[in-house]
Amino acid sequence: MILLQSPSKYLLQILTTRVQNEKGFLLGRIRIDFTTSPGFGPCLIMGCERLGLNLPPCLKVGIYQFGLSTIVALASLDKGVEMDCHWTEFGDVRYHIQASMKNPNLLFMSLSLPTPPSEAVSFGGLPPGAIEAIKVAYGVVAQILDPPRDGFSLTMKLNLSKLPPDEEHKHAILVKIASVREIVLGAPLRVFLKHLASRTVASDIDKLVALVHRPMESFFLVPQVDKVTVVFPMRFKDSIDTVLATSFLQEFVDTRRTAGLNAAPPCSWSPSPPEELKAAAPEALSANAGYVSFVIFPRHVEGRKLDRTVWNLSTFHAYVSYHVKCSEGFMHTRMRRRVESLIQALDRAKPDFEKAKKNAQNRSFKRLSLKDGRSSLNAVKSFG
Repeated sequence: MILLQSPSKYLLQILTTRVQNEKGFLLGRIRIDFTTSPGFGPCLIMGCERLGLNLPPCLKVGIYQFGLSTIVALASLDKGVEMDCHWTEFGDVRYHIQASMKNPNLLFMSLSLPTPPSEAVSFGGLPPGAIEAIKVAYGVVAQILDPPRDGFSLTMKLNLSKLPPDEEHKHAILVKIASVREIVLGAPLRVFLKHLASRTVASDIDKLVALVHRPMESFFLVPQVDKVTVVFPMRFKDSIDTVLATSFLQEFVDTRRTAGLNAAPPCSWSPSPPEELKAAAPEALSANAGYVSFVIFPRHVEGRKLDRTVWNLSTFHAYVSYHVKCSEGFMHTRMRRRVESLIQALDRAKPDFEKAKKNAQNRSFKRLSLKDGRSSLNAVKSFG
C-alpha cells in the first residue's frame, strides 16, 4: 500500500527554487489556477518554449502535475517574479502563495482549512494549538499575519533570508514549511499523543474530543493515561466508493492480524458506532462506510514515531480515498480489456462471406465426354 507524503511537493519545489536563485525567475506577473486537466500541461510548456519564455523548474512541475486553466499576462523579465498561485491538496486544504518582485526573499502563504463542524473545537478557523505549533516549527522564518487574507484561515509571511546558512538545516526548515498541513491540522492531535508519551492526561480535557479533518467532518479521540483510542466515521459521496471503501476497510483490519504486523496499532471496523462514541451528537455519527478505530499506545509515539503517527492519523481518510480510486481505476481497466477480448473473439467468429464468394467464383469444372466417362469407370473396375 502507498503512504501519502507529508511535505507538499509543489510547495517544496517553489521554496527550494527561490532559495537557490535569489534573483528570482525569468518571468513576469503570473496568475495560475490549477485544475485536474494534466494533459494541458505539456502542450503549454512546449508553446512557451517556442515563444522563447523560460519557465522555472517549479512552475514546470506544477504544470505537469496539476495542469493550468488560466494564465493572465506572461512576459519575460530580467529580475524577479510576481507570482500568484492557487492549488488544493487532499481535496480539503487550499494553498495560496505570492512572491514579490520588489523583495524576492519574501513569500506570502495562505491556507484555507476545512470548515469545522459544530462538535469540533476551533479558534478563528484554526485547530487548538496551531499558532503555537507554527511558532515552534518555523521560528523567525515565519510571521503570522492577523487578520489573514480574505477567504483563508491562516496567512504567513515567510522571510527566506532568515534561513540558517547550513544547507542541511536549511533544507529541514523548508521541508517543515512544505509540511504546513501536518503542523496546523495535526497540532491538537500531537498534544494528546505527547501526553500519552508521558503517560498523563490533561485535567481540562473531555473524555471524548472531536477534531476536524475534512470539511464539516470530524474524527474522535478518547484520551486515557495508557492509550488513546481514535475513531473515524467513514463517509463517501459516491455509492461505488462506499462499497469499495467498506471492502477495503474490512480487508485492512484482517491484514492487521497477520504475524508481521504485531507491533502496529490494533485496528477494528464496525458498521455501527462503537461504544466510545456514546456521548457524541447523533448528527456527528452519520457514516455510510462504517467506523474504523485505532488504539495508540505509548510505544507508537516514542521519539520520531510521533511525527509519523500524527501524519498517518490526520490523513487516514485521504489514504483510504486514494486506494479506493486506484481500485476503481484498476477494475475499469480490467473491464475494458475484457470487453476488447470479447469483441476480438466475436470478430473471429464471423463468417467471411466475401472470401467464400470469391473462392466459389474461382472454382472450375471440366465437362467429361461419354467416352472419357466410360474409360474412367473401367479404370475403377480394374482396381477393384
